[in-house]
Amino acid sequence: MFISDLHLGSKAAKAEFLIDFLRYHDADIIYLVGDIVDGWRLRRSWHWPQSHNDVVQKLLRKARKGTSITYIAGNHDEFARQFQGVHFGGIVVADRAIHETADGRRLLVIHGDQFDTVVHNQRWLAYLGDYAYDAAMMVNRVVTKLRHLLGLPYWSFSSWAKVKVKKAVNFIGSFQTVLTEEARRSHVDGVICGHIHHAAIETYEDVQYINTGDWVESCTAVVEHFDGRMEIIHWAKILPEAPDEPFIPMLIEDRVVEAA
Repeated sequence: MFISDLHLGSKAAKAEFLIDFLRYHDADIIYLVGDIVDGWRLRRSWHWPQSHNDVVQKLLRKARKGTSITYIAGNHDEFARQFQGVHFGGIVVADRAIHETADGRRLLVIHGDQFDTVVHNQRWLAYLGDYAYDAAMMVNRVVTKLRHLLGLPYWSFSSWAKVKVKKAVNFIGSFQTVLTEEARRSHVDGVICGHIHHAAIETYEDVQYINTGDWVESCTAVVEHFDGRMEIIHWAKILPEAPDEPFIPMLIEDRVVEAA
């Protein structure tokens, strides 16, 4: 299971959605693909409600029960990069990792900010963009409240705008191209990343590009099935139809699966 861009510590984080997702899904390997904690926002103002603590406790509990969890650091939690190789409660920190799928493919797991020229070459512009993103998230919260009052399901204004604004579409396309080239340089079959908050599974010739999305806008995760097939799960869409009882993990042939 691959999840990224939780941005715990920000008001935009959909911690309750993630907690519910983790209730209904289990895996023997979990990758946290960067921006799990939002250090940028925590430096500006402290925001850490109980639900954010609950997410951390939920993940630590899974680690204690035997789940292998790798924390890939991102740009918002870049402080974690100084702890590469260190274990925290069973969770190991890394800058990147290689994941081997059930069907034998090797995938590079990396947050992706390393290939964002704005983040690295124009730091002030990245921070300015972060403030603009906060404004978009504020609009998101207003839209969400109105839709809730009208009995409508969750919908992300910022995600919609991202695929409608030409410059945003061009940036997403460029990011995918650069990450695909990095996968080729690393001699692997594909790449799994986060960073741009846009979930996708694409194939570029011989390389598969997978983006996990985020948990501030789209509430998405990527899961690997037992045959190696990858799938994006949009939890905000599934949530209203979720069963009353959580799935119960059972150990079959040394792998964890879920049964109702």
